[in-house]
Amino acid sequence: MCLPDLRGAVTTFFPKVRSTTPGAFPLGSGAEPAPGYRLKRVRGRGGFAEVWEADSPTGPVALKFMLSSNAATTSRELRSVQSFQAMDHPYLVRTHAVFTVPGYIVTAMELGEATLLDLMFLYTDELRQPIPPAQLGLYLWQVGQALDFLNARRHLRDGRKVGFQHGDIKPNNVLLFGDVAKLTDYGVATATSGPTTPCPRHGTRDYAAPEVLQGYQTDHSDQFSLAVTYHVLRVGCFPFPPAPADDLPKAFSRGPADLSALAPAERLALARALSPVPQDRYPSCEALTNQLLRALGFKALVEQDRPVKIVPDDETLPDGTKSVLRSRLLTGTPSPSVTGGRPPGSAPGTRPGPRSTG
Repeated sequence: MCLPDLRGAVTTFFPKVRSTTPGAFPLGSGAEPAPGYRLKRVRGRGGFAEVWEADSPTGPVALKFMLSSNAATTSRELRSVQSFQAMDHPYLVRTHAVFTVPGYIVTAMELGEATLLDLMFLYTDELRQPIPPAQLGLYLWQVGQALDFLNARRHLRDGRKVGFQHGDIKPNNVLLFGDVAKLTDYGVATATSGPTTPCPRHGTRDYAAPEVLQGYQTDHSDQFSLAVTYHVLRVGCFPFPPAPADDLPKAFSRGPADLSALAPAERLALARALSPVPQDRYPSCEALTNQLLRALGFKALVEQDRPVKIVPDDETLPDGTKSVLRSRLLTGTPSPSVTGGRPPGSAPGTRPGPRSTG
């Protein structure tokens, strides 16, 4: 599935999210869900939540309103959200506060400028090219750092140390703050204390690891979704046919990934992360993103007290092509081997369809 078909899969239109609880808080511009908070406009919707831009006592914030049907589910969902409130990481969206109003759990968070999905459509629609590889490499490296932090069993919950599998890695759930990408939306995160953890078949199917579609998480499930995210952002295609929209049979399995739209070095780097066997994937998301950077001719330059930089790595470039490839990679000029001279995923002589928002 490629652009423009991809748009329908990643920009689903969701209706307004409204609680049916009697006396539910009325969502609307100008409404005040708490002292000092005033809603301005909708920034996004999902199946069970709506995100509003709002003014707050400390400045602009994003308020996420999650449906809450009863006291039992409210308590459970609050506990899940609060597990992330205390986390402090440069590539995780910071949670400022969590509170309830009739019918909703409300999370006050940092307000991002856009999502990685927005950026992809900006480049394909306006600039007629993919996101420059160095820029994409930087953002995915940062998301990989956030995932390794989440996945590690270092977070205290009920007196024991657990890890968290995010469970819904995709371009929509990565917010941009200038040159920094931050992971957001922890609504379906799963606490893990062993190599496998039962979980509902949740998240977004086209990004989900095969074991998630079978009903369990592993230590490397998020890595698989990060690899799918890279493929989508790099060439505008999913590496697999779309999963059935109906209930999946227990024996459902995908075929092998089609990575033919990528350059050979990228195929090799990505194929390991997309292995159907979790243990065969990379030991960490950082290992995946570093390998992808090498495939593009880059490396991450990490210096103490300075922002990470993505710089050319001449050692990974074939002799005789270093100067030309370095110039192309830094400027973002797409390689014919990746795009065929066209925007990623588009057919000859066609323009991707109009951007959807939802």
